[in-house]
Amino acid sequence: MWFLALLLVQLVQLVLAQCPDYLDYSKERHAPYSTGPQQLPYQRPAPACRTFNSSDVEETIARLKSVIRDPDLARLFENAFPNTLDTAIKWHGSTEELTFIITGDINAMWLRDSANQLQSYRSLLRPSSQPDSLAALFRGAINLHARYLLTAPYCNSFQPPVESAIPPDTNSAAADDTVTPPYSNATVFECKYELDSLAAFLQLSADYHAATNDTAFFGQHAWARAVDALLAVVDAMTYSPTYAPDGRPISSPYTFSRRTTRATETLANNGLGNPVANGTGLVRSAFRPSDDATLFQLFVPANMMLAAALGPAATIAAGIGDADLAEALRARALALRNAIAQHAVVRAADGDGDVYAFEVDGFGSANLMDDANVPSLLSAPFLGFLPRDDPVYQRTRARLLSDRNPYFMRGPVISAVGGPHQGPGYAWPMASIMQILTSDDEEEIVRALGELLRSTGGLGLIHESVNSFDGNDWTRQWFSWANGLFGQMILDLETRKPEILAMSFQ
Repeated sequence: MWFLALLLVQLVQLVLAQCPDYLDYSKERHAPYSTGPQQLPYQRPAPACRTFNSSDVEETIARLKSVIRDPDLARLFENAFPNTLDTAIKWHGSTEELTFIITGDINAMWLRDSANQLQSYRSLLRPSSQPDSLAALFRGAINLHARYLLTAPYCNSFQPPVESAIPPDTNSAAADDTVTPPYSNATVFECKYELDSLAAFLQLSADYHAATNDTAFFGQHAWARAVDALLAVVDAMTYSPTYAPDGRPISSPYTFSRRTTRATETLANNGLGNPVANGTGLVRSAFRPSDDATLFQLFVPANMMLAAALGPAATIAAGIGDADLAEALRARALALRNAIAQHAVVRAADGDGDVYAFEVDGFGSANLMDDANVPSLLSAPFLGFLPRDDPVYQRTRARLLSDRNPYFMRGPVISAVGGPHQGPGYAWPMASIMQILTSDDEEEIVRALGELLRSTGGLGLIHESVNSFDGNDWTRQWFSWANGLFGQMILDLETRKPEILAMSFQ
């Protein structure tokens, strides 16, 4: 039996070796084309070249193609929704289930990205012990996240597991990084400490548990030890000072310095970052989910994401009989929500009233903006932190989707939140998708959907960012997270607003 399994693996590897590189493949338009005005191409690899096949996903695509009236929208869903399975499951296997998921055009596994890439299929997730099931993919990713957190808990991006026999990739940008604590390049691709990466592990765990009710899985592996490692980082970055009122030098459990020409790629103060006040109860984050450095390290969206994820993690811990861990998680969730309410809600000087700040320092300074990458302030209801109709959120949302947000990009092609990662003028389709996911306004949803359809540069895939005035000027044609999030949004609309999928956008 083992010989046949090995033969099958070798056969799959041989087939994939003959497949075109998707980075090149996705730059071109492929027939057949949709019959709408955009004439969007078919951008899926041949079935034999897909990195994972799921009958549940294929059946969902076939069903939605009959539900979505607009042929361009149907084609964009068909291309985007399966993109992670088609192209980004770089390796899945071993006696301990492990799943190595690349972001797309970068051959490394980000904790945040991979959790969100799989979340695209959460609504299709069912209990299964089969190795070719979506459940197996989730279990493998949770196990690999746990391994990474136990190896380098401050890091965000990782190399393939040794079992895969895939050689580690070289990250030239990180070659001269000076990081505390040190790490091995054999395991870590990049070590930017981002609080949302820790929250992503809990989110992925909660997604799997809620869909399968498989509590036993979490008691059989290293999950509880990984959560302990996560909490140790959370505590260290909550209570370690970056400000000394008596003027003494400061040491931090995490520092990061990089030789770079971009201010967002390194931390001030010799890798410590800008000071934050002691005792706020908020958790520091050196970097944002865009991988850009925070201006003020008390990054509110990641604290929201962590606060929302701690509760479901406590339920899992209680289910495996770890009452102490469950209580520790619940206590931190409550403390973090109180800290957000006390320190992250600020009075906008221009008359908007009380709104959530993007970042604060605890000294009274606040950064009133938003960034497209999730977690963002815009995504707070999506994260499960608060309901859509929360009045402070609604005031914040209105501000973020206006020129009062310095990174809201407006233009004839697409108007959406952008960010410093690509700079002024570039809106992110991911933010348009999140705008839809957090809206009940059909006019707003229809407008954003139309812009998404017109912003693919004719390639029929969701890009990282798009020039608001030129749809042919975009970054990253292969970005699996954004594609999956688009598919997740369409499935959400089928439930909440099915009449919109029956519209024509021509």
